[in-house]
Amino acid sequence: MTSKVSSPTEQADEAVVGVQRKPPGAKDVRRLDRVIIRFAGDSGDGMQLTGDRFTSETASFGNDLSTLPNFPAEIRAPAGTLPGVSSFQLHFADHDILTPGDAPNVLVAMNPAALKANIADVPRGAEIIVNTDEFTKRAMQKVGYATNPLEDGSLDGYNVHPVPLTTMTVEALKEFELSRKEAERSKNMFALGLLSWMYHRPTEGTEKFLRTKFAKKPAIAAANLAAFRAGWNFGETTEDFAVSYEVAPASKAFPTGTYRNISGNLALSYGLIAASRQADLPLYLGSYPITPASDILHELSKHKNFGVRTFQAEDEIAGIGAALGAAFGGSLAVTTTSGPGVALKSETIGLAVSLELPLLVIDIQRGGPSTGLPTKTEQADLLQAMYGRNGEAPVPVVAPRTPADCFDAAMEAARIALAYRTPVLLLSDGYLANGSEPWRIPETDELPDLRVQFAQGPNHTLDDGTEVFWPYKRDPGTLARPWAVPGTPGLEHRIGGIEKQDGSGNISYDPANHDFMVRTRQAKIDGIDVPDLDVDDPTADTENAADTLVLGWGSTYGPITAAVRRLRTAGEHIAQAHLRHLNPFPRNLGAVLKRYDKVVIPEMNLGQLATLVRAKYLVDAHSYNQVNGMPFKAEQLATALKEAIDG
Repeated sequence: MTSKVSSPTEQADEAVVGVQRKPPGAKDVRRLDRVIIRFAGDSGDGMQLTGDRFTSETASFGNDLSTLPNFPAEIRAPAGTLPGVSSFQLHFADHDILTPGDAPNVLVAMNPAALKANIADVPRGAEIIVNTDEFTKRAMQKVGYATNPLEDGSLDGYNVHPVPLTTMTVEALKEFELSRKEAERSKNMFALGLLSWMYHRPTEGTEKFLRTKFAKKPAIAAANLAAFRAGWNFGETTEDFAVSYEVAPASKAFPTGTYRNISGNLALSYGLIAASRQADLPLYLGSYPITPASDILHELSKHKNFGVRTFQAEDEIAGIGAALGAAFGGSLAVTTTSGPGVALKSETIGLAVSLELPLLVIDIQRGGPSTGLPTKTEQADLLQAMYGRNGEAPVPVVAPRTPADCFDAAMEAARIALAYRTPVLLLSDGYLANGSEPWRIPETDELPDLRVQFAQGPNHTLDDGTEVFWPYKRDPGTLARPWAVPGTPGLEHRIGGIEKQDGSGNISYDPANHDFMVRTRQAKIDGIDVPDLDVDDPTADTENAADTLVLGWGSTYGPITAAVRRLRTAGEHIAQAHLRHLNPFPRNLGAVLKRYDKVVIPEMNLGQLATLVRAKYLVDAHSYNQVNGMPFKAEQLATALKEAIDG
């Protein structure tokens, strides 16, 4: 779904929050600047599809948005149980936003398990829409409700809307030749229709989507359309919903351009394709399916028309082995995985360091250790990315900060890999991978030129005058070795995992040569050209200059920035900086850190970046850590940062 956004000066002022009175008989419309909605139900209730469709219509309407899908760890947990609850949270606004929101203003609970699993996050006064049909005695007992929460007064502090979603859906579909079970599956579309009415979402895109998705099953398509429209009509006619809500487009939040809603994994996929086109190289993905990285394999497999080749290997080791072979053969080679897969790929990453071939290793981090929490997010693979190989095997590390930024991070990782002939680790995570936000589609002339020059002939002259090809004769600027495509006449050379002799690439066990090669490979990584670190500090060079710096990396960008905004609005002076390049660090990082008395590093681990910063710069950086499988909340961070400022 794409939409055109004009420049801010061409747009009308944003809507004022208030109530718009309608003609007699019509319902009131309340204008809001932002809303956070959470859909929750069994993993089989279609909550991810419902949230995705609501998000797509919100994107086409022009709101800024941020999403947080939350999946059960089990493939199919028992129905009606707490471990089986699936949810989708969407934050949309008429202004620039950065997170999926701390707490929902609206909770749609499809059963007792969904209500119990999410009620602790819902603030008093919020709207709760409950599917009353599922609140049977057995269903409530299954999740530990001794009494019916809809009747015992425990929800008196909320605006509860009891709606028999299942019954009303079945009634709306009685004209169709469907069993009751088949009809009940459309209750998520009834809920989507109701919420679409409540928040004035467009409907054309969802109706087109349903016709396309069920094109081969026209009866199912018609039933879902009927359920969707029934939900809309219910909102319009029932007296239980006396007010609907409007959130104006975020006309001032975006530069001029064409936008679409995009998830992190999709942005990464597009970034890889764009990088291969800009490099004029075929793209090869060698991968083994693993949550939450599998969507990249799924997406890239659709783009053979762009010269993309995808190989679903039998295991993680085979996946990276095939990718490294493709790199040797002259492709832009990629392997995708999560933390457990990085562990299995570590020996081959070391081989890529030794061979000095370009290879992108994309790690979509999840909770660990071991197989851990497949569907939950974490940032705990940083030290693994830095040091998780035998011997001295340095690799560049790049981390995107938002779902849309995954596109640019993929381009940057490809630039480094190709220019410096090295494997590069890109650290995304489950939050970025599955979350989404608006993305401005770049023009092709805005993309970097990534073309490389393959070796074409001999590059060294021996003492006797013979011209030969030396595979480890380096570019003096980048220390990158030449890239020779197999089969090129005259470029035959030895390759393998044993230490090479400088220049010739012959096998060498000489201690001095090994010392030289180890230091040379490290110097190549240290010398990678990365931009200086930008610091957001409005009070710099003023009498009230901030003495506290918040330093982050990866997906903590949104919560950190939202927390910093809250503190500045409250009159606090605080600076912020965010790292994309984690190896090598920006050259000015040390100077930046020394400008501040206090440095706070929030991470979704137990302090891995803080450990690196303390060791390298001898700065007493303070960690603020969380490892509960969920992203930080802005209010939580704001409280912690205020304590740091005052401490």
